[in-house]
Amino acid sequence: MTQGLLTLVQWLSPAFPTGGFAYSHGLESAIAAGEVEGQSALRQWLADVLEFGAGRQDAILLVAALRDDADHAALDDLARALQPGSERLRETLDQGTAFARTVAALTGRNLAARCLPVAVGEAAAPLGLAPEQVVGLYLHSFASNLASVAMRFMPLGQEAGQGALAALHPLISDLAQQATGWTLDDLGTAALGADMAALAHETMDVRIFRT
Repeated sequence: MTQGLLTLVQWLSPAFPTGGFAYSHGLESAIAAGEVEGQSALRQWLADVLEFGAGRQDAILLVAALRDDADHAALDDLARALQPGSERLRETLDQGTAFARTVAALTGRNLAARCLPVAVGEAAAPLGLAPEQVVGLYLHSFASNLASVAMRFMPLGQEAGQGALAALHPLISDLAQQATGWTLDDLGTAALGADMAALAHETMDVRIFRT
C-alpha cells in the first residue's frame, strides 16, 4: 500500500475532523417519516443516493477536481449551485471547509474552503492515486457515514448496518470506475426522495443531526 493511499484513507476516515457524524443528508427525516425501516430499505436508500443522487454528482465533481488543469474555484461555484436546499449546501460546505483546513494544517499547503468533493479532489491531486481509487474511497466514506446515522437513529443493529454497507461495495466499485469517464456534461441527479427528505429536515421540530 502506497503512502498516498494511506494518506487518503486517513483523510476520509471517521476520525478526520470534518464533523461528518453530525450530518444525515436528509436520512433522519426519512427515518422519522417511516420511509426507511430495516436493513433492506436502508440499503436501497443508500444505493439510490449513491447511484442517482449526491453520490454520482460528487463523483463527477471529484474527478474534475483531480485533473491537472482543474479550475477549483469554478468547480466550487458549480458545486454550490447544484445543492437542492440550504441544509445540503451547509452539509457539503461545512465538511469541505473543515477538510481543507485540516489538510492545510497537516501539509502546509494553502487550501481554500470549498464544497467537500472539490476540496477532496484539490487536496488529493498531488497524491498520485488513480481517480477510481479516490472516488471509491470517497463514496465508501459517504455511505459509511450514512450507515452510521441509521445505526444510531433507527432500531438497526451493528451487524445489519454493516451488512447494508457491505452490500453496496459492488455498486461503489462500479460507480468509481464509471466516474473516470464522466464529464461535467453528465451532471444531474434523479434522487428526488432524498432531496425532499433533506428539505423536510429543515422544518423538523426535534432533530439530532444538522441535516
